[in-house]
Amino acid sequence: MPRMRRIGVIAAIGLIAFVSACQEPQASVVNRQGVAIAGRGYPAGQRVANAPAPIPNAALAIPRSSGSLLPSRALAQPATPPPAPTCAAVCVIDPRTGKVLYAYNADTRRQVASTQKIVTALCICDERRLDKMVTIQASDNQAPPVKLGLKPGTQYRKIDLLRAMMTGSFNDVAVCLARDTAGSVEAFVERMNARAARMGMRNSHFANPNGLPAAQYSTARDMARAACYAYNNRVIRSLINTPQYTFVKADGSTKLIRSTNKLLGKYPWVQGMKTGYTNAAGKCLISCGAYNNTAVVVVVLGSTGSKVWGESLKYLKWALGIA
Repeated sequence: MPRMRRIGVIAAIGLIAFVSACQEPQASVVNRQGVAIAGRGYPAGQRVANAPAPIPNAALAIPRSSGSLLPSRALAQPATPPPAPTCAAVCVIDPRTGKVLYAYNADTRRQVASTQKIVTALCICDERRLDKMVTIQASDNQAPPVKLGLKPGTQYRKIDLLRAMMTGSFNDVAVCLARDTAGSVEAFVERMNARAARMGMRNSHFANPNGLPAAQYSTARDMARAACYAYNNRVIRSLINTPQYTFVKADGSTKLIRSTNKLLGKYPWVQGMKTGYTNAAGKCLISCGAYNNTAVVVVVLGSTGSKVWGESLKYLKWALGIA
């Protein structure tokens, strides 16, 4: 076989392996109207508590990718040059193939704040028991500053806590889920690092499940790779696509949880993902979008103030060919 043809075959096999590896185990989820989708955990068609609010009619008028459907086409390399970065690091990747369209300081190790909750979510989904009831402990609430503040002794379904963590970025919920999933936060962190190694995140080390300052790091490229796995997980993809919903507490009181991603809901083709901020990490955003049967994941790390939204939006539009 000619050398160039062999290289092409090897590359094709690599892309197929990447996509296959990204196909995560499925669990039951609820759709945008709060009705259970057929799968493991809840009877199909059953309306469940803590479901996301329906999309407004105005937003429904504009085509929006379903949380359960993957794009059918690979992204082509844009004909125009990428926007000039103003942040510390960028990685733009096709979640369908794993092809990197643009990278800037993508292998520089740095704190990534709450964006690492993507890895946390993947580890939680590995257990698959998303219908399990989780009991809140007092130690879970020792995770400032963004907390949901659930009362110790109360119980919630794991899927509902996972939705709250990914939508509102609550640090106490991340600790609770980590402790319940692995028996201790320390044991869960070991799972995070093992998961990262399996995903090929060669420049990452995690020390907690919520991204608060610690002796830990990752890179834009590594987080882009984790985001591809998350995007290909139907459960996580449905959770990150929630602009807001009403969380029902054990005592019957409610709390409106809005997504920390300001692009979600404003642009119908934006599918969400995860925000992050600490003084050490700066403003961080991992965003994803789908348009014309293609999809993209954009990682922006070390931005400042409101720039993170505009910069992420520029790269999303550039990759998807949106004017």
